[in-house]
Amino acid sequence: MQIAVLPIGKFMAATLPKKNFALFGRWGSFSLNPGPFNIKEHVVITVMANCGVSIGGGDAYSIGAITVMRAYYNQSVSFLCSLIIVLTTQILGYGWAGMLRRYLVDPVDMWWPSNLAQVSLFRALHEKEPKTRSLTRMKFFLVFMAASFAYYALPGYLFPILTFFSWVCWAYPHSITAQQIGSGYHGLGVGAFTLDWAGISAYHGSPLVTPWSSILNVAVGFIMFIYIIIPLCYWKYNTFDAQKFPIFSNQLFTASGHKYDTTKILTPQFDLNIAAYEKYSKLYLSPLFALSIGSGFARFTATLTHVALFHGSDIWKQSRSAVKNVKMDIHAKLMKSYKQVPQWWFLALLVGSIALSLLMCFVWKEDVQLPWWGLLFAFGLAFVVTLPIGVIQATTNQQPGYDIIAQFIIGYILPGKPIANLLFKIYGRTSTVHALSFLADLKLGHYMKIPPRCMYTAQLVGTLVAGTINLAVAWWMLGSIDNICDVEVLHPDSPWTCPKFRVTFDASVIWGLIGPERLFGPGGLYRNLVWLFLIGALLPVPIWVLSKIFPEKKWIPLINIPVISYGFAGMPPATPTNIASWLITGMIFNYFVFKYRKEWWKKYNYVLSAALDAGTAFMGVLLFFALQNEGKNLKWWGTELDHCPLATCPTAPGIIVQGCPVFN
Repeated sequence: MQIAVLPIGKFMAATLPKKNFALFGRWGSFSLNPGPFNIKEHVVITVMANCGVSIGGGDAYSIGAITVMRAYYNQSVSFLCSLIIVLTTQILGYGWAGMLRRYLVDPVDMWWPSNLAQVSLFRALHEKEPKTRSLTRMKFFLVFMAASFAYYALPGYLFPILTFFSWVCWAYPHSITAQQIGSGYHGLGVGAFTLDWAGISAYHGSPLVTPWSSILNVAVGFIMFIYIIIPLCYWKYNTFDAQKFPIFSNQLFTASGHKYDTTKILTPQFDLNIAAYEKYSKLYLSPLFALSIGSGFARFTATLTHVALFHGSDIWKQSRSAVKNVKMDIHAKLMKSYKQVPQWWFLALLVGSIALSLLMCFVWKEDVQLPWWGLLFAFGLAFVVTLPIGVIQATTNQQPGYDIIAQFIIGYILPGKPIANLLFKIYGRTSTVHALSFLADLKLGHYMKIPPRCMYTAQLVGTLVAGTINLAVAWWMLGSIDNICDVEVLHPDSPWTCPKFRVTFDASVIWGLIGPERLFGPGGLYRNLVWLFLIGALLPVPIWVLSKIFPEKKWIPLINIPVISYGFAGMPPATPTNIASWLITGMIFNYFVFKYRKEWWKKYNYVLSAALDAGTAFMGVLLFFALQNEGKNLKWWGTELDHCPLATCPTAPGIIVQGCPVFN
């Protein structure tokens, strides 16, 4: 987007009239062309565009809830109710962001690594560099953006197998075990890799802007989980009847290994039909999916403990308004010269969005299922956890989620109500996602010296416009594309499969419809995973103690349990191959290149990250509108994802699944 804005901005600066226009007499005047298009205008435009985009989502995050309600539950929720959900969750997040500026934007330690690529890109586009033998950052950016643009035609359309290159499956085409181990799409991805930048950066962001210590922490968690814990649970101990199901899947299953049909256990009011549930089957998960949920338990409590131990004293000082005792960087000092945004401006947004959300609970009571007190509980949960999660993201570029915890809690309080569970997650966890996205942009404005009141206006207007447009487009698609999100009915090459929203739907079934008590309570198949709450809370303690005993060992505080647990976060829909390729790419650039070519790294690393993102995005949009949206799909050996058809097969005796051998 930054690339498209630059020529448009320069064209407008060259052609628009410079005449001043009176603004209702005494209100002053304005000009359509106040001067040359500059870097600050460029940043403000980017921030406005970012306001409708949640981190890693590519849309207003709450659109996922609307999609699940309409496409999966076939609920006839109104457009006005949907619009209130979308806008209030985003504005609520902006309110939280305003309340937390002192803690997550002003301090020097809260540096938000993801912003460094954007700062480098803006500087490359606007600053003139002295002539040298090497490429300027601007030329470097254009060269690699063009290369990325041209290359993405291969994994994006012509040769999609590059997204999951699983050579083990080619070597062992008739072995279920080999394909479970080697499949990049449905297995552990051992030996598999991706040559698709979109696949590398899809779930954890760009590895080029993530600190090496964070990459190392993620690697420890990933290796421990994928290469040790999962194989032991599946092949040695058959934990949770694992061998009845694929080793890795985002689907839900019956006791016989077949896909779970939720329509058989739903009432017309979208509540759980207990008699039908007991007659049909208990709910089962693939082993990797189940253990990924367990890791979420540990990650939540580890985040709270880690932030309390390592950052608690700083937070306490700032809570007591001892700003003078907090180390402020040069950016914070320079920003003091601008007129600040009063705190009550953010408080007004916060109170207004809460009031409108509560009104929605009364007017559309049957549609949302969530009572007013449940909504207040979601707000309280977001208030408690946004700060510690923000500290982790601002220092490591990794965002520990608590979607699982939010749905776990409300699932116990309101069992059998999937829509209520979904809405609780949206107003709790998702408002936190938006708050952190807004805070990242506030820090970008901090780095680029954008006046705070200008940032406030840009973010608020961007939120209202982008949220409305996102919903309008999604609403049109949900109403005009037949069988959207239904992979059983859609053409195999259809782009409308909604893998991310499928996971959202599964979560609403697990936590809302069936409820955590049946799965994780006494007698539940997955009850032992609850112990990970306690384990996660305790693990940061010995690291903190060691950091106090050996203060000269600077590497000890870099051991970050929440980030280690992030090594197996997001799976599904993320795959082990996505994460492994992210780790390898990050190691190459942020360890080897940084160590042996430091000057190159300092000049080009963040610019390269932005170039790869831009080129891939431009080609992705072009491919979609020119070919995929017109149904012009290719069908040949190179368009099949990983050639591992047996990776989804169960290995338990007597389980019959179409296309799979049956073991005796």
